[in-house]
Amino acid sequence: MTRAYPAGQALALDHGQAAGIDSLTSLVWLTLGAFAIGTEGFMIAGLLPALACDLDVGLPAAGHLVTAFSLTYAIGAPVMAVLTAGLERRRVLAIAMGGFALGNLLAALAAGYAELLAARLLLALSAGSFMPAASGYAAALGGPERRGRALSTVTTGLTLAIILGVPLGVLVGQGFGWRATFFGVAGLAAFSLLGILARLPRQPSGAMPGLGERLALAKRRDISGALVTSVLTVAGTFTVYTYLAAFMASVAGLGPQALAPVLLGFGMASAVGTQLSGSAADRWGARRIVVLGAGLTLLAYLAFVLSAALGPARAMPILLPAILLWGLASWGLIAAQQARLVALAPALAPVSLSMNASAIYLGSAMGAAAGALTIADGAVERLGWVAAGFGLAALLSVRLNGSSASGRARG
Repeated sequence: MTRAYPAGQALALDHGQAAGIDSLTSLVWLTLGAFAIGTEGFMIAGLLPALACDLDVGLPAAGHLVTAFSLTYAIGAPVMAVLTAGLERRRVLAIAMGGFALGNLLAALAAGYAELLAARLLLALSAGSFMPAASGYAAALGGPERRGRALSTVTTGLTLAIILGVPLGVLVGQGFGWRATFFGVAGLAAFSLLGILARLPRQPSGAMPGLGERLALAKRRDISGALVTSVLTVAGTFTVYTYLAAFMASVAGLGPQALAPVLLGFGMASAVGTQLSGSAADRWGARRIVVLGAGLTLLAYLAFVLSAALGPARAMPILLPAILLWGLASWGLIAAQQARLVALAPALAPVSLSMNASAIYLGSAMGAAAGALTIADGAVERLGWVAAGFGLAALLSVRLNGSSASGRARG
């Protein structure tokens, strides 16, 4: 139509630009989906004591709900990406979000622990299918000129989930029971699904790297070393985060009513850390920021250890600032890790970032399992020591990987 009327070409271009803006606006439905996934994935840590009591299981067993979800996500995400590679992209997003809505509904209606565990496995597969597909869809829709803006539109949902969704979910769980939180997230997911079906344009499938290509990249020592750092970093985080309510009660005598404000502070610090680390990595180099983040995270864990040693009466002045430092440094480190992986293999960035996502959830599973073993031994206050062990290992992995990379570069 535009070519047939050259005189109206400028106006047509303006309409095309407006259509492009409208197309990015439609990504808000993917943002909502990411918000629902992030809220469900992180809020369960605050619900574990109530879950354990209601389902008549121990706190370590309740913590395995986090372990199972994370492990299923880590393994399932790359497998689902390959299995759905040939499908139209909007269909993949709709199926994944529909599965996520169903999983939340099943979790809310679960009669016992086994049913809730099965629902969380479905949630993990659905989330692991949705998030990579949403990022790929947004990047393709935005095009080279607006790719960063499109991707940030989707990831904003996860950031908002950490800041607002998790504390709100904990408050809803405390006021109306843990099942109400799953009903609420199911409603958010259903709303996202309707928007995806009604507002998102169809998008054909694109080129998708196979498992062989992913494994070949993982064999590179610099890439595998960076992924090990991600695993260890997140393992330390989830050792404490999964059982944060029990840890605060044991170390500082804080009751359930303090959890939501603490999680709000943690989420805000995490968001600030993510933003600062991105610009800092551009200015001073991603690896330096990863080292700094690992060091500050380890310092926060040592502050947890000190808090436990001081006793409840004197713990809070150290514990609460340490939680803020923990959120700032640990999430900032993860953001810098992404920049580091892109710099190591720019042409294969989509593959390395998807592998990093699996590494993050593998670390989450490892940390939740380590925390469960610690609590099962009756040593809630020792969670800081376990997290510090992971933090020290993460810091050493960065140093060792950097040294070997420098040696190969000189060679």
